[in-house]
Amino acid sequence: MNTSEIEKSKSHITIEIIEYLINSVVIKTILKKSTGSISVMSFDSGEGLTEKTTPFDTFAQIIEGQAEMVISGESCLLLTGQSIVIPAHASNFIKPNGRFKMILTVIKSGYE
Repeated sequence: MNTSEIEKSKSHITIEIIEYLINSVVIKTILKKSTGSISVMSFDSGEGLTEKTTPFDTFAQIIEGQAEMVISGESCLLLTGQSIVIPAHASNFIKPNGRFKMILTVIKSGYE
């Protein structure tokens, strides 16, 4: 997992920032500050994220493929270009549903 930020003041094609790795979830940090972070993630087929909660609002946007997000027990299938806000303190996880890439933005401001 490479957590160094991407190069600033340079144009990037977001879905090309990260590649798929067999049987893996890959995370690349775009920007990380004390008030939040932006990451791009790739999920190989059969890979997801286990259930968790965070004290921060999180914005998830699918940039390639599709993903099933489960938030507080409610399932939502997101397709390429769709997004959802995961509320602070809500349990959530991602069910494996084929390969996909997404941008995850965590906003910490206001919770210190």
